[in-house]
Amino acid sequence: MVISCLSQDPFKSLPVIWTVPERELALRLAGYASNGQMQLITDWKQKFSRATAVVFPNYVLPMMYSTLDSGNFFVIPGSPAEAWEAKILSASLNVHELRVEKGYASEDFIIAIVGSQFFYTGSLLEHALILKAIVPLLAHFPSDDTPHSHLKVVVLSGNSPGAFNISLEAIALNLGYPKGTMEQIVIDKDESSFLGIADIVVYGSFLEEQSFPAIIIKAMGLGKLVIAPDLPIIRKYVDDGVNGYLFPKENTVLLTETLFQLISSGKLSPSARNIALIGKENAANLLVSEVIEGYASLLENVLSLPSEISSPKVIADIPKHRKVNWQWILFKDVTGLKYENSDFNGYRILDKLEEQWYRTRMDNSANSTKILDQEFSPADWVEEKLIEIENTRRRLAEEELKDRTHQPRGTWEDVYRSAKRADRAKNELHERDDRELERTGQPLCIYEPYFGEGAWPFLHNSSLYRGIGLSTKGRRPGADDIDASSRLPLLNGAYYRDALGEYGAFLAIANRIDRIHRNAWIGFQSWRLFARKESLSKKAERLLLEAIQAQKHGDTLYFWARMDKDKRNVLQHDFWSFCDTINAGNCRFAVSEALRKMYNLQHDIDPLPPMPVDGDTWSVMHSWVLPSRSFLEFVMFSRMFVDALDAQMYDEHHRSGHCILSITKDRQCYSRVLEILVNVWAYHSARHIVYVNPETGAMQEQHKLKSRRGDMWIKWFSFTTLKSMDEDLAEEYDSDNPHHRRLWPLTGEVFWQGVYERERNMRLQEKEKRKKHSREKIRRIRNRTRQKAIGKYVKPPPEGDSNTTVAVMPQ
Repeated sequence: MVISCLSQDPFKSLPVIWTVPERELALRLAGYASNGQMQLITDWKQKFSRATAVVFPNYVLPMMYSTLDSGNFFVIPGSPAEAWEAKILSASLNVHELRVEKGYASEDFIIAIVGSQFFYTGSLLEHALILKAIVPLLAHFPSDDTPHSHLKVVVLSGNSPGAFNISLEAIALNLGYPKGTMEQIVIDKDESSFLGIADIVVYGSFLEEQSFPAIIIKAMGLGKLVIAPDLPIIRKYVDDGVNGYLFPKENTVLLTETLFQLISSGKLSPSARNIALIGKENAANLLVSEVIEGYASLLENVLSLPSEISSPKVIADIPKHRKVNWQWILFKDVTGLKYENSDFNGYRILDKLEEQWYRTRMDNSANSTKILDQEFSPADWVEEKLIEIENTRRRLAEEELKDRTHQPRGTWEDVYRSAKRADRAKNELHERDDRELERTGQPLCIYEPYFGEGAWPFLHNSSLYRGIGLSTKGRRPGADDIDASSRLPLLNGAYYRDALGEYGAFLAIANRIDRIHRNAWIGFQSWRLFARKESLSKKAERLLLEAIQAQKHGDTLYFWARMDKDKRNVLQHDFWSFCDTINAGNCRFAVSEALRKMYNLQHDIDPLPPMPVDGDTWSVMHSWVLPSRSFLEFVMFSRMFVDALDAQMYDEHHRSGHCILSITKDRQCYSRVLEILVNVWAYHSARHIVYVNPETGAMQEQHKLKSRRGDMWIKWFSFTTLKSMDEDLAEEYDSDNPHHRRLWPLTGEVFWQGVYERERNMRLQEKEKRKKHSREKIRRIRNRTRQKAIGKYVKPPPEGDSNTTVAVMPQ
């Protein structure tokens, strides 16, 4: 389900507005409870609680779904569903055939009495008053034994009990209704077909409701003449004698008079038909203004828009023409569909969901769980859960104590040998899958950064792509993904993981890159492009690989997400204006201050690199490809830039959550500036910039090198300059106070020439120390004091002589 996906990172913090216009699930909740399927109700409640707001189009549905209410239910009365359903049914409605199917003659004059969706004690009396007002019409219609039209009164009831129906039949007989004239029809699903055969629809409820009855909209949409009591909520939308008729609820005699005026010779009068047609036109766009203003108010209170989104207008500024009609043009693709019962479709969907739930959740203990649920109260289950938790805690403590008590002791050498043996065994058992083997033989690998399980459906599964998880939680099981936080400990903290965003994946890959990436080219693609269906097609991937293998453009930045096609750039801003737009208007200032600190420039120098407007476009959304060697150069530049950017923003952002790059509190403070930083580096370091059409694979060079002459700041972005700056930072960090907070040392390796020299000197010192120990050992051996022999050995005489050996002692 979509809600399950939205309950995972990176969508957990997104506001979710869930509209529920159907009642099918509510009807099943009681059955779940009676069948002991409490876990199924709990799962649905979790799904509903994920939504920031659950919106219903009337006040009946939230009462039916009250079991799942977690305090996020809202009602915005009105919906185009009734008008749309009536429009589809009217297009295919054959009244004659439908009447025959329902058991009525084509000449019958049918009055349908409908009521409120709520059942209350006064509804029986109100229906009796309506029936009493219709009784005088019987005298103007022939009896059943004549071939002319007959009066039929149909009472449509949906949620009334059996006693109500019996009492209503008794009232009709007492009022003098001939048998067969008044009929009650209990409807749960297909009320539209019964409304379609009626000539007049009378709303027979006097209850003061908060919203306009949906059944009146449906009846008007079917072209039926509607007569309703003069209630405030009805009088607001039904103009008496214009698009319908009203009668005072205190005087139903006027209802009788109105009916006599509308019926002529057993049929509706021409004026009544015209009023019904006007009502049909009005019903198509009824409640539009209220619904639009209701949702606008809800969005205003729910959404916290990022800085790259322009602030919406206030509700009062919504143009009037936007609040007159539903956007029926959006329904043009489904206008050819035949009418299908939406309730039936809802039941089919619920059947599939229940089947899936049973397949994944239920096991052989379902019956025993049901019995236990019936035997024990909820309080018993709470106590049982607490006991189970305490027993588990005690068992774990005993196991830990047992392990500490009986653990065999050994030397560090034994531990070291065991660890090395385990590593060798692990490497011997590692079997590389087909994708890993294919990846080693191809020139390019494209990494897809993601955060959380919710992004899994938007990741590729081919050997050309490889996922990189920004958090250890929510990694794809069985996939050859990279754990960014284990490669770069900086990403273990939520602050920089959020502030850097997908840019953290660049730093993690570049840190000791040879251990995971051995391809000549490296690329990145945001999973958001796949979600927008704008990622590289198979054809584009093939053409890109061919261009790389043929070295068609040399040292090139290939990209396929264009700034001029970005949905945030509707006004087609230039590079720096677009950056200001998505960063609360402070992009130029932030970049200038970061470069000023990075290059140690004076205040009289403008450090903002020019990004000319030449008719070409730029890269966005971290979707590009570079040679691996150039990628490392770009990361070297970006590490220093991020360090300078962090130095000016960290204190305020970390303390209050506010930064100058956002108009509200924003955890992704740096990410939008870093998103387009690769363009600045590629342009001013004299790289080719080529756009790849993600569908066709067609390539077009942007900002050609010849046209850049005089605009590029090559000295600032040359490898020699950046390498020298990188070494200076390393020496400064190595020699100065290492406890001073800086981001640069945490974003990768810290190397400079002095480190190599110091390590070489340390190795030489260790070597000299070992030689000294060896010389001292040899000297001690040579100078060791030896004890003289106490006696000397005397060779025994030949055989035949004495068998004893004589030891001669010195005199």
